[in-house]
Amino acid sequence: MDFKKQSIKTSVVACIIDDQKRVLLTRRCVEPFCGQWVMPGGKVDHGEPLAEALHREVREEVGLGVHIDGLLDVYEHLAIGDNNDHYVILYYRAHPLTVELVPNNQEVTEADWVSAERLAKYDMTPGTRHILAQIYPGVLQDPGEPEDEQANRNLAGIIDQQP
Repeated sequence: MDFKKQSIKTSVVACIIDDQKRVLLTRRCVEPFCGQWVMPGGKVDHGEPLAEALHREVREEVGLGVHIDGLLDVYEHLAIGDNNDHYVILYYRAHPLTVELVPNNQEVTEADWVSAERLAKYDMTPGTRHILAQIYPGVLQDPGEPEDEQANRNLAGIIDQQP
């Protein structure tokens, strides 16, 4: 019998908003969520500080330099893919320091600056939709969550309340 120790995969994602109030979305070409629109980000390497991971992932995926403005929220995906992976994703608000997009075609097929009016047309992951519903209230509907995830998902609110 093959026993594989499962672990929680920690990722960081940049919600990059430009001066025109547009958000940067990318269409993933890797699993999980291949083909869906997300914000740039990815896994944190062991021993890598979160901010460094965020800067690295944004540079790798779209070639941008960013300034991190702060933590927006934490979102959890449970039982994803064939391996039932468990992801904890830290979403940071950021603004671009450079403007030229250079999408990495090994990770994303497209990158687009999207205005609030156009967001509803994009097939987004639940986490992406949840975050953008907070940034653009009234424009997007939060997809909601199964009841058993509601208590666990919003870790950022709990963290913010710590002494």
